[in-house]
Amino acid sequence: MNRTDDGREAGADSDLVDELLAGRHRALARVITKIENRSPGYRALVSNLHAHTGEADVIGVTGSPGAGKSTLVDKLAKAYRDAGLTVGVIAVDPSSPYSGGAVLGDRIRMASNVGDMDVFFRSMSARGQLGGLSTATADAVKALDAFGKDKVIIETVGAGQNEVDVVRTADTVTVLVQPGSGDDVQMLKAGILEIGDVFVVNKADMEGTPRTVAELEEMIHLRDNPGARLDTGHHGDGAFAGDGAPTAHESEDDSGAEAETDEWTPAVVETVATTGDGVAELVETLDSHAAFLDRTGLRAEKRQTRYADEIRQLLRSDANALVEEELRRHGGAEALAERVAERETDPYAVAESVLEPLRDCVEARREET
Repeated sequence: MNRTDDGREAGADSDLVDELLAGRHRALARVITKIENRSPGYRALVSNLHAHTGEADVIGVTGSPGAGKSTLVDKLAKAYRDAGLTVGVIAVDPSSPYSGGAVLGDRIRMASNVGDMDVFFRSMSARGQLGGLSTATADAVKALDAFGKDKVIIETVGAGQNEVDVVRTADTVTVLVQPGSGDDVQMLKAGILEIGDVFVVNKADMEGTPRTVAELEEMIHLRDNPGARLDTGHHGDGAFAGDGAPTAHESEDDSGAEAETDEWTPAVVETVATTGDGVAELVETLDSHAAFLDRTGLRAEKRQTRYADEIRQLLRSDANALVEEELRRHGGAEALAERVAERETDPYAVAESVLEPLRDCVEARREET
């Protein structure tokens, strides 16, 4: 019997949502599996969870391969757990050319949090999506949010400037660079620089850290004092501009007092993830950015923009599926291309004939309403 015909699958999915909302990690894992596999009914699951989202602080961690993203995410998760917060981690890995799954999905990456049920880790396949984030990742974030995770961390594939997709899912974007990586800093100019809220020079105990920090500061216009951090240690007082974690541009009013404006100055933080050095300062900076988003209303604004992008993406995906189905009904693209090559028709005429029934259907529905 077809389970979708007698309603039992819908009922099972409803129970699954209830179990997830009740805080059962097994239900959370099953929901994310359905989301990642795009199993029948996954959209209804995500729709039912949507009303319960909007509370989690979502942090994106991206950067060049070898910068130490996984180790830093591990230490971030531990720091949040030590503060009493619950954490969800989604690690987006390269897709296997054979199975489509995550090549690195079985690796142990959360060594500091093994056995802690309040740190939920999931490795997902990028499925070849530009920027390393599949559509499923955004839906998985919603599942973790609805579950009640305080912090959701997304670690993305290190694929250079294409990582811009992370900004569509994260409230705060953290970009990692390793010392002496002049090519990586140049790469930032090609696109990643624009999406970063916090820049982290990881492995800051290596040679070349001051130069890399200085290059980053210059690029993001933080260098009010040209020699500000050139002779600092690998973390500590030199990890931040000023005496504390930066929150926003500061200026002096007529009385000489400092006053905040509604602009965020991207911070440069130095860390050594393997030892945990600088992680506390990074957490402080991330918290400052989260507070800034809430104070200025930018969090809500960013999320609304994200929903608009999601709506457009879903519409394009579904419309493309309808077009492909109609294309097959006309004999397929190859057969139509052969007719075009034989000058029996032309591409514009083909497009018109394929889209005509879809257009007629849309126009008929408009008239009904």
